Amino acid sequence: MKITLRQLEVFAAIAGRRHVTRAAEAIAMTQSAASTALAELEQQLETKLFDRIGRQLLLNEAGRQLLPKALDVLDRVREIEAAARSGEPAFDLHLGASLTIGNHLLPGLLAELGRRHPHGEVRLSLKNTEQVVADLLNYRIDLGFVEGPVQDERLQRFVWHQDRLSVFAAPEHPLAGRTASHGDLKDVGWVVREKGSGTRDVFDRALASAALPRRVAFELEQPEAIRQCVRNGLGLGCLSLLELRDAFQAGWLAPVGTPFLNLERQFQVILHRDKHLSPGLRAILALCGVDGV
Repeated sequence: MKITLRQLEVFAAIAGRRHVTRAAEAIAMTQSAASTALAELEQQLETKLFDRIGRQLLLNEAGRQLLPKALDVLDRVREIEAAARSGEPAFDLHLGASLTIGNHLLPGLLAELGRRHPHGEVRLSLKNTEQVVADLLNYRIDLGFVEGPVQDERLQRFVWHQDRLSVFAAPEHPLAGRTASHGDLKDVGWVVREKGSGTRDVFDRALASAALPRRVAFELEQPEAIRQCVRNGLGLGCLSLLELRDAFQAGWLAPVGTPFLNLERQFQVILHRDKHLSPGLRAILALCGVDGV
């Protein structure tokens, strides 16, 4: 068998992008060269690796079985190349994180990683929990940091940090700085994160457990947009305390006590069970307190 690294690279790129043209652009090839490489790989394996639906190429069962093995080979080759260039172990990691974690916790972690491993390279994509999980399952990222619960058995989950959400209001709101009663929240309008985010999941569960109606006035993807909408009197908000401490200290937002709502949550590190543990992954997992994976 004469499978080449280039064929595996083309296969992995198409698997991640579901389109030959976009995959070819990502790895600096022409579309025809990428198509030829894929055809040769399928011919050598004597099986099709994708279902072709319109212009999209979706992994079939054979392709899904091959993908983690192909990525494992490519990761190991990159390790060899990086070590040869730098004279010491190096890495190129693509991380995915939900917004609160990416904005408030990962900068310090990545700074420490850079100090310990100056030849390593890290890319970071900020999305909501649902999107980070999808990227990890499809091997578009190497490691994920999420706020919401993750149930997929293909992923390993490690608790990293404890967090708590807080209900908040504009300073002039009648509930600002007070402890609300259950009845106070029955008729309020909420400015909240979008569905699929970890923050929204905790918020929805908390209101459901307290038998409170969920009247969503605005649904927004960015925490800063939520803070500004609440500041301008468009409703109550609910975000991580990490997103609110500076605004509370400055006085342009105010906490609302809600002892009857369970707003506790855990930040998790998630890893695909089939993912090769490269030196870079081991290094960042160690910084997160995850050992012996």
